[in-house]
Amino acid sequence: MGETPCFQLGVIGALFLSVASSVSIVICNKALMSNLGFPFATTLTSWHLMVTFCTLHVAHRFNLFENKSIDLKTLTLFGILNGVSIGLLNLSLGFNSVGFYQMTKLAIIPFTVLLETIFLKKQFSQKIKLSLFLLLVGVGIASITDLQLNLLGSILSLLAIATTCVGQILTNTIQKGLNVSSTQLLYQSCPFQAAILFVSGPLVDQCLTKQNVFGYKYSPVVLAFIVLSCLIAVSVNFSTFLVIGKTSPVTYQVLGHLKTCLVLAFGYTLLHDPFTSRNIVGILIAILGMGLYSYFCTYENKKKQSIDLMTGSQVKEKDTTPLLDKDIAEVKRSTKDSLV
Repeated sequence: MGETPCFQLGVIGALFLSVASSVSIVICNKALMSNLGFPFATTLTSWHLMVTFCTLHVAHRFNLFENKSIDLKTLTLFGILNGVSIGLLNLSLGFNSVGFYQMTKLAIIPFTVLLETIFLKKQFSQKIKLSLFLLLVGVGIASITDLQLNLLGSILSLLAIATTCVGQILTNTIQKGLNVSSTQLLYQSCPFQAAILFVSGPLVDQCLTKQNVFGYKYSPVVLAFIVLSCLIAVSVNFSTFLVIGKTSPVTYQVLGHLKTCLVLAFGYTLLHDPFTSRNIVGILIAILGMGLYSYFCTYENKKKQSIDLMTGSQVKEKDTTPLLDKDIAEVKRSTKDSLV
């Protein structure tokens, strides 16, 4: 019971760090890509991962965290899966309309729930499902404007959904199953993810933008924003693994949609993006869904803890009762022997 407040404080800190860093990097990357004309998102992500690894390596050298070995096969498959999922999400955005891409991101939550229910036997209550439904409806109203379907884009979206869901479930499963921290897992898997994107990134970006990242003319301002983006990405990558490890893949996706709502709001207030009553209604519904999800999760976790505590007390009582009976019998026998 003594660890519960610390654990809750750690979860709150992880959630706050994830939201703050993600919103910051979205604003930074939007300025880099939209205003400064640097469109190479996949290659930029590979640089993010390399800087993250270098930062963690320095932290490890200064003994800020203890490294823990993980099976090479597990790391390789995990790194490749996460690297491929990032590339597929970028391709999905490139070959689909923005509205269909938003639908792809929304589909990650129900698909994750389905996978965890089938393969991990995890149970989601009707209240949790209702709150997730409200969240998805709200984000859909707020962010989806156009839906244009095409065969290649649809296939890429399905693959992106599948790899993203499996990757996030594995992030949670590996941390809990192998008893490794988010920092340890991120440190060891970063090189594999970075390598995949470093090789495939320029090809993916050239396919999407018809430009060569190595032929781009880098101005000092662009370089400054790239460095800033990479530094913020260290916090983004760390908080992603931290949130999934401390909570669940579904909670991380819920948090992701909170970031979407915040980005829309920041875009309106800071960048004067177009904002309609539809956006406002959608954000309010999404916030209601998030609030209900948070409330129901907290309520069900407390209920589960109470049941576990009661079960533990009953087991302890059953374990001590025979000992007490044995002690009483021993006293009676000793008394009888002394009287004789």
